[in-house]
Amino acid sequence: MNTNRREFLISAAVVAFASKLKASGYSNFLAVSTLGCPKWNWSQILEFASAHGFGAIELRGLMGQLDLPSLPEFAPDKISDRRREVADHHLKIACVSSSAELHHADASREKQLADARRFIDLAQALGCPYVRVFGNKIENSRDEAIKRVAEGMSELARYAEPKNVTVLLESHGDFTDSATLKEVLMRANSAQAALLWDAHNTFVEGHEDPEVTWRELGPWIHHTHLKDSRVVNGEPHYVLTGKGDVPVQRQIEILWRGGYSGYFCFEWEKMWHPDIEEPEIAFADYARVAGGYVENAKSRKK
Repeated sequence: MNTNRREFLISAAVVAFASKLKASGYSNFLAVSTLGCPKWNWSQILEFASAHGFGAIELRGLMGQLDLPSLPEFAPDKISDRRREVADHHLKIACVSSSAELHHADASREKQLADARRFIDLAQALGCPYVRVFGNKIENSRDEAIKRVAEGMSELARYAEPKNVTVLLESHGDFTDSATLKEVLMRANSAQAALLWDAHNTFVEGHEDPEVTWRELGPWIHHTHLKDSRVVNGEPHYVLTGKGDVPVQRQIEILWRGGYSGYFCFEWEKMWHPDIEEPEIAFADYARVAGGYVENAKSRKK
């Protein structure tokens, strides 16, 4: 079967499933990151997400450009248009994701914090509740790295609070185990400092069962990144949801049982791995598979 025919069949099936998903209300829990479609324009993103049963999008770049606040599409005089277009497609913006890294100890630290503040301002303008940042690296002293990241989270939380934005630390890089993440968040000690649980990273890189992550970090988890992979030549390779070794269904069920009320967001890293499936395939597949996981999780909870 050629790729175009395959895409058509999958898309047609998912659009039919999306109607069922929307009628059930489960679509309110599915989101997709724009990291997975670096060649799509704004209209393509909204139209595909809406047609395929997603309730929200996470902004992580547009047309391959990651510095969202500098893009003409998000200039101050264009914000009202963007908000209207999102609403017209019955979508929300789940998170605005920055590249800011809080581990830095040198002069670049202030630039990282300044970049995060720019994204917080954009999130406020768009009516989005969350901005993602990274802890990223632990170099030399673990305690000093945790201290710097916690102080950065606390500082950004103070900036974000009057703007009704919460700063989310993603489980990423050297910050993928519960003990480290919990220490950062406890030190930050702010209701505006919380966690974006990249459940792939804690499982694959942190070697932590999702039950452990939820038990230790559940109160801080406000948003998620979900994706699947399997090991090829010693390295994880991203695959369609349910085709790999990551227990995505179990992760969704744990979140659902625990009372999580945020989005199950698909982060397909097409921007960094151009060889993986095209977004037309991967996004549609995730809507179908993860939508089924949500439906099953709700049924099991009864």
